[in-house]
Amino acid sequence: MKKVVITGPESCGKTTLTKDLAVFFHSKYYSEYAREYTENLNRRYTYDDVVKIAKQQINELTEIQEVKDSKFVFYDTGLIITKVWFEYGFKIVPEFLLRALQEINVDCYLLCYPDLPWEADSVRENGGEKRFELFERYKQEAENYKFNYFIIRNKGKQRFISAKEYLSSAYCL
Repeated sequence: MKKVVITGPESCGKTTLTKDLAVFFHSKYYSEYAREYTENLNRRYTYDDVVKIAKQQINELTEIQEVKDSKFVFYDTGLIITKVWFEYGFKIVPEFLLRALQEINVDCYLLCYPDLPWEADSVRENGGEKRFELFERYKQEAENYKFNYFIIRNKGKQRFISAKEYLSSAYCL
């Protein structure tokens, strides 16, 4: 099973792309735990909340539940975003998260470019030019860790087709 993390700034199509790829490749996917967690808070998130989110993400990345005849498992968001979230929001990153980024093998990151329109909701907080700044930061993290990544651009079905074709080509499907 190849682990594929779909990552990128807010409102750039990660969730849709994750689900579409999972359906196409008949694969399991993990939804964005951070969103689920923060949507259920009746207050602003804290450092301890983000620690809980990071630990759950690590659990999901290390738990392999193979799906018969599936080549992939997909993850919506991933640890790069959580690392940057700690840096921006709290100016400190827990050691366990830094270790996990180095130790957990992810085969490929699909880094979504923020070329989709911004859609505000109750948990999004980084619209406008901030999305482009964060995209560059996530790209820098992928390069610093020497992760295999591919940038996903375009709108609508073309976004999905780009990701599908990249994965099919990269993994000889």
